[in-house]
Amino acid sequence: MTTENTTPTISNGLTIEPEPGINRVSGKPDPFASIGLRSRHMPTKRHFGALGPLEKIYLFWFVGASCDGCTIALTAATKPSAEDLMAGTVPGLPRVEVVHTVVSVESGAEWVNNMVMAENGELDAPFVICWEGSVMDETKSGTGYWMGLGEDPDTGRTVTSLEWLTRLAPKAAAVIAVGTCATWGGIPAAEGNVTGAMGTMDYLGKDFRSAFGVPVVNIPGCSPIGDNITETAAAVLLFLQGLAPLPEFDELGRPAWLFGETVHRHCPRAGYYEEGVFAEEYGDKECLVELGCWGPVVQCNIVERGNINGHGGCMQMGGICIGCTMPSFPDKFSPFYATPPGSALSTNTSRVVGGFIRRMRQVTMSDKNRSPRWDEEAPSGWARHKSEPMVANRITTKFYKAYQDSRKSFK
Repeated sequence: MTTENTTPTISNGLTIEPEPGINRVSGKPDPFASIGLRSRHMPTKRHFGALGPLEKIYLFWFVGASCDGCTIALTAATKPSAEDLMAGTVPGLPRVEVVHTVVSVESGAEWVNNMVMAENGELDAPFVICWEGSVMDETKSGTGYWMGLGEDPDTGRTVTSLEWLTRLAPKAAAVIAVGTCATWGGIPAAEGNVTGAMGTMDYLGKDFRSAFGVPVVNIPGCSPIGDNITETAAAVLLFLQGLAPLPEFDELGRPAWLFGETVHRHCPRAGYYEEGVFAEEYGDKECLVELGCWGPVVQCNIVERGNINGHGGCMQMGGICIGCTMPSFPDKFSPFYATPPGSALSTNTSRVVGGFIRRMRQVTMSDKNRSPRWDEEAPSGWARHKSEPMVANRITTKFYKAYQDSRKSFK
C-alpha cells in the first residue's frame, strides 16, 4: 500500500514546505504537532457566536509533588465537564486547549515547544497555568532534581516543573492552584519532609499578580471536587472574556461561594449533633464527631455538592471529615480517626441542651402524630401497642389549642 504525497510543488520542481503544525502528507493539522501550532489551523467557528473577545485559551497543567488525584478529579467533573471546556461548547467561554502530560497527544520536543512558545509570546491566545501538587524546593534536591518536565531545546538540560512555573507565571492570564498540595503544601509538606514542599501561593508570594492582575487562585481538596475545579475555571474565564466581574474569593484565595460554609452546616448528620446524639462506631447513623470528624470547623462543600455528579462525599458514605481542604492539613488534624480535643466541651454541652430539646421534640412529634379526631386509641392495624395519648400529650394539646384560639382572626 502506498500513500500519495500531497505536499504542494511549483512548476520548477521546488517543494513548498507546509506551515508549522500542518501534516506534510494530509495537508491538515498535524495531531502530533505542538498544540500551540496545530491549534492555529483548527476551525474557528464558535458554537454560540462571538460572546467575548477570546476564541480560545491555552491551559498549561503542571505537576509537582502529586499523586495525580486532582487530574482524576478533573476528569469526573460534569458542571461543566472537561470535555465541554475542551470542545468549546460552553456558552460565553473560549475553547480550552489543554497542555497536560496525561491528555496531550504530542510528546517530547513537540510538547515542550508549547511552553517555549508561551515564554516567547508566540502563542495566538492567552494562557492559564494550573498547578497540581506541592511546590518542592529544588535547591534541596542536591545534584538531581525533584520533578523534571522536559528538556531545554537548545542544551538538552532537564527543565524542572518549578522552573517552568517561575518562567511562565508572570506571563499567564491566571495561575490556579488545584488541590490541597498545590494550595497549602498538603501531605508532601507535612512535618519532617525533606523536600521543602510548599503551596503555590507560598512560592510565588503575596505580591504576585498574573498578567491580567489576578493573584493565585486556590481550589483546595485532597482530592478536590471536580466540579469545583471546572466551575472556578469557568468563572475566571468569564472574567477574562469580559462577560462577568472577577468572582468573589476569600482572604486565602478560595472561591468564596464554594468554601464559605463549614461541612457541618450542610451535613445530613448535623441534626443529631444538635440533639446531642453521637455515633459510637462506624456504621451508626448519628453524628460522627466523637469518631474523629472535624466537620464543624472545616470549610468545604463536599456534603452539599457531592463528589461526582452530585453523588457521594465523605459523610454521605459514612466517613468522617479529616480536614483535607484546610491550610493546616495534615499536621493539625493528626492523628486521624481520634476524637478532636476541642470537641469535649461542645459535645457534652450538646448532650445536655440537645438532650432536653430532643425530648421536648419527641413530645411534640407524638402529639402531631395524632389526628384531632382520635380522642383515645389510634385506629391503626399496624400499632404494636395501645397508642392512647400520654398525659404530656394531653397537656400539650390543651395549651396549643388555647394558643390557636387566641390567634384566630375570627370567632
